[in-house]
Amino acid sequence: MTLPVLKSASLVSVILLAATACAQPSSADAKSNDLTQSSQHSQTVEAVSATVDKQLRQVLTQAGIKTQITSIVPSNLPNMYQVNLAGQLPLHITEDGRYVIQGELQKNPSKRVVTKTPARSTSAQVGKPVSASVKSDMLANMAALKNMSAKTPFFYTAVPGVIWGATLEGVPFLLSDDAQYITDGEISVIENGQFIGLDEAFEALKNQSVFATLDKSQLITYPATSKERAVIYVADDVNCPYCRRLHQQIPMLNTKGVTVNVIGYPIYEASPAQMRGIWCQADESSRRKAFDKAMLAGQMTPAPASCNTDHITPNREKAAGLAVMATPAIYREDGVLYQASFESPEFLEFLGVE
Repeated sequence: MTLPVLKSASLVSVILLAATACAQPSSADAKSNDLTQSSQHSQTVEAVSATVDKQLRQVLTQAGIKTQITSIVPSNLPNMYQVNLAGQLPLHITEDGRYVIQGELQKNPSKRVVTKTPARSTSAQVGKPVSASVKSDMLANMAALKNMSAKTPFFYTAVPGVIWGATLEGVPFLLSDDAQYITDGEISVIENGQFIGLDEAFEALKNQSVFATLDKSQLITYPATSKERAVIYVADDVNCPYCRRLHQQIPMLNTKGVTVNVIGYPIYEASPAQMRGIWCQADESSRRKAFDKAMLAGQMTPAPASCNTDHITPNREKAAGLAVMATPAIYREDGVLYQASFESPEFLEFLGVE
C-alpha cells in the first residue's frame, strides 16, 4: 500500500508553471514587463508615514518580535504593509496591526489579461467563496499556473483584497485579488498585543461555506440515535488506520446524540477505486453497510458493473476548501476543526456532549 502525499509542500512545487514553448516576448509584452518592474520598484521605495511606521513597530515589538525590523514598505498584497526583518522572511501586516502573514511573495508569471482593480470584499463576505466574476478574472490572470482551474476554491479573507485559495489536493495559499502575487503563508491574528494563532474565525466561516456546497446525497450519514446534540463532518479514507479507529466509535457517538457525516476523501493510492465501489451501492443503507464492512473488517465491496458514475470525486473536490492535511479530519458543524486525539476525553468536550 502506497502512503499518500498529504503534507505541507512549497508553493513552487505545488503550483508549477505550465510547460510552454520557447518564445520571445512580443514588444508589447516587453513593454508590459518594463512597466511592471517599474511599478514594483516605485512601490518598494514608496515612503510609509512615520505614524504608521512607528505604530507597526510598536505592535510587533509588543507581540514578541525581537528580530531587527530593517524597513516597512507598502506590500504587494492589498491593504497590507511589508515588514522586512533581518535574516527572516518578511511579514505582511494590516495597518491596524491585527492581521499578519509571514512569507515571500511570488510574482505570478502569467500574462495579466484583466487589469481592472477588483471591488474589495466586505466584512460580511469573510469566509464566503469569491464571486463568479472575481474568480473568472483571477483565473484569466493565472493561465501559466497549471494547477489552477474553475474547480479551484477561492474565499474572501478578513483582509480586503487578499484571497485564500487551495489546490485540489488541499494545499492552501494566499494571493492578491488581482492574482499578481502569491504566497504560501497563512493569516495570523494579533489580539490584545499578542499573537493568538491563525485566523480561526475565517477558517470556521470558510469551512461552513464548504459544507454548504457538498452534495448531501453523497455523504454517508450516521444519524444520532438519541436527541441530536452535535453534528460533525469527517473526511475519511477506507485505508486510513486512524479513520478505522474513529469509525469504531461512531455507535457510541450516535448514542450520545452526535450525527456523523462522512465525506469520502481518498488519499491512499488504492482508495479512489475502492471507495467508488462503496459509493456505487444502490441506496444509502447499502452504501453505509459497505462502508462499515470496509472500515470494520477491511473488506471492500466492488462497484456493480452497471455503475459508471464517479460519486466520490465531486464532493472530494469541493472539500479541497477544507485544506485537509491528514485523515480523519473532524469538523464541528460550525466549521471548527478538531486538532487533538479523538480518543481523549477532550473530544466529547469539543462536541459538547458527555
